[in-house]
Amino acid sequence: MENGVQRARDSLAQESARGGVAAAGRADATSYAGRSKARFLIVLMLFLVTTVNYADRATLSITGSSIQHALGISPVAMGYIFSSFAWAYVIAQIPGGWLLDRFGSKRVYACSIFFWSVLTALQGFVAGLPVAAAIVTLFALRFLVGAAEAPAFPGNSRLTATWFPTAERGTASAIFNSSQYFAAVLFTPIMGWITHTYGWPYVFFAMGALGVVLTGVWLKTIFAPREHPLANDAEVRFIADNGAMVDLEDKQLAKERRAARAGSKDGVHGRKVFAQLLKSRMMLGVFIAQYCITTLTYFFLTWFPIYLVQERHMSILKAGFVASIPAIAGFLGGVLGGVISDRLMKSGFSTSTARKVPIVVGLLLSTCMIVCNYVDNQWLVVGIMAAAFFGKGIGALGWAVVSDTAPKQASGLCAALFNTFGNTAGITTPIVIGYLVQGTGSFASALVFVSANALIAIVCYLFVVGKIQRFELAE
Repeated sequence: MENGVQRARDSLAQESARGGVAAAGRADATSYAGRSKARFLIVLMLFLVTTVNYADRATLSITGSSIQHALGISPVAMGYIFSSFAWAYVIAQIPGGWLLDRFGSKRVYACSIFFWSVLTALQGFVAGLPVAAAIVTLFALRFLVGAAEAPAFPGNSRLTATWFPTAERGTASAIFNSSQYFAAVLFTPIMGWITHTYGWPYVFFAMGALGVVLTGVWLKTIFAPREHPLANDAEVRFIADNGAMVDLEDKQLAKERRAARAGSKDGVHGRKVFAQLLKSRMMLGVFIAQYCITTLTYFFLTWFPIYLVQERHMSILKAGFVASIPAIAGFLGGVLGGVISDRLMKSGFSTSTARKVPIVVGLLLSTCMIVCNYVDNQWLVVGIMAAAFFGKGIGALGWAVVSDTAPKQASGLCAALFNTFGNTAGITTPIVIGYLVQGTGSFASALVFVSANALIAIVCYLFVVGKIQRFELAE
């Protein structure tokens, strides 16, 4: 038992001992010759799964105008239905992070994909219910989808920290995070066409079936680094020597870590972890900034297609295709932000500079959406929104920051807390915008509200976060 406890403690100390990027300069490059590329398959799967994840979230925004018309739902009521997902998503973040730390990302994530897909498909059946029952059932199903999706992004963060060296982590995080834009690029036109051709219930049926299939693919491709059939020893050494926490998903070591914490009088427990994270100026600044950044995300995920239909007088079919244009810009910005960040780091800049520069510049650009309040041309509006979405994509590096800062003893819980703060915006944003639209009769004040959140996020990273570094828990 003492040997097991010591192994667990040694494993938890490995990342610090390796010295992150600095170790790369000391390592003998020839020892990595012929290394495999299994980690790229991992990030591809994270990208694909997160694309479907965000597409399932966006089903209601694409079908929203049709559902409003069919059920006679007011903007405020629609705002509450939009927010139902986020209520459960936020509530389930901490339990989801605990499940990831206890049972590993592969199994927990697979269950998450399967259940959120089944619940998505079930939303199509509310069309056959009486109006009042349909509204209640739709709210309840969206709530349950939020709970089922809760482990997804903390799982992404864990797998990124497990598989990627520090100097590749920004790009890897940007790739899976950019899938939110790719989801809009790929699925918004498809879902708009399905709604126009077959009716809105079939959007939910199609997306649910796709997710069930993806569950099987996930189980066949996701493994811990030392267990992956496509990862050779050279790749495992390379990522381990350069900052990846390769043993984070190891089942045996996970048991020994739990035994070590349980058997140690000085162990760090859940409530102490939360207290320390929330008392840290750096972590609290990151958490608040993520709330503000996610406000932009939920505007585009929920109200943006309705903005195009109601404020800019586009058809549902046209809005479905037009909404994909800013999404393309967001996708390109999302990938570019990660690449720029990692290039800065490889060029010798500190982690703080490499992460903060794209975040601040990108979010500043995103505030240009306010200009839409002063123009009438539809395509000029689309161009401005594309620029705003591009900037938001560049600045969306929060998950890379979490991979850089989360304490290695509680990476799942830290990521879950980060995502809890962020997705609280999924509750507030749809409701606030619903009241603003209903109260003013336009989206002008809504665009000001969203832009103000981008400015607050910039203030957090410039004046609150300070130096970005691995947070060490006090025992």
